[in-house]
Amino acid sequence: MDTDGFREFLRGRKTPADKIESFVAIAEKFERWVGDKMPTRDDVLAFSALMIRDGENTYDNYIALARYGLFLKNHPVYVTVIELLDGAEVMDNLHARLAQAAGERKRDGVFAGLALPVLGTPNTTKPALMQVVMERLEKSVAPEVYRPMLANCLRTLGDADPAERKKFLACKNLDEFLQKKGDEFIASLEQLKRENRLYFTQAITDDVIAYVESHPEIRQGVHVGNVIYEAKIPYNTVAYLAATDERMKRYHYCHCPWVKESLLTDDVRVSPTFCLCSAGFHKKYWEGVFGQPLKADVVETVLQGDPWCKFAIHLPEHLANV
Repeated sequence: MDTDGFREFLRGRKTPADKIESFVAIAEKFERWVGDKMPTRDDVLAFSALMIRDGENTYDNYIALARYGLFLKNHPVYVTVIELLDGAEVMDNLHARLAQAAGERKRDGVFAGLALPVLGTPNTTKPALMQVVMERLEKSVAPEVYRPMLANCLRTLGDADPAERKKFLACKNLDEFLQKKGDEFIASLEQLKRENRLYFTQAITDDVIAYVESHPEIRQGVHVGNVIYEAKIPYNTVAYLAATDERMKRYHYCHCPWVKESLLTDDVRVSPTFCLCSAGFHKKYWEGVFGQPLKADVVETVLQGDPWCKFAIHLPEHLANV
């Protein structure tokens, strides 16, 4: 392993100085375990299982592996680690926020006999747990309690970017802001393509950019009356565009690690109500833009057989015509 090169790479990624040696150590351990070959997705999953077994499944260790994948220019390693981390906090947050919304007794009933998944839990096992939790939630908790909780998003998200609100305030109206927002998104995708870098976990090609350009709900959002309609870019747009089977298209579209794998089987069915969490994820951005709380609903979702995931962000009357 080029330890000096990896150290320099970590410094370039602004890794805290007191973490660099521990990052190098976990990367070296991974490399020794893999042996004399290029590590694969399966290697990451197997090594993650060992970290869980040995109590080494810390957030920092997974970040170290992700950055090691970037250092190697090994996209499968990087993507696999990110997929293990993405949304890992959701079930813990649901557990905590349900107690706040409905009381600990009700929460304990929903989670009775269920163990909260540890960091590094494979995404293939998550939908079965979420199916049980959602079935119990919808059966034992009033919709007026659990729906707002889900629609506020179960992700742990950072503060809104004040630069986005500043851009909005500099525009003459919402439609001008949407156009500029879409232009910036396309420009960023084009730059990623030129530099052969990933957009989150996916490669960007001319076909991906053309697909985004042709769908304004994805490109920027569509303003109709007092609603902004938004749709997600597919999680893996290249695979989505290549798929001919509708089930596989829905699978490659879905972003949610608590749902995605259930789309490949008829044995696990997560309630589409859970997709309110994704609506809330989109809502958070717009709350930052407008500087106030908003409401969001699911319009379409692949979980209920729709071709994509589309959300409605509801604007107060005084914002609808800005």
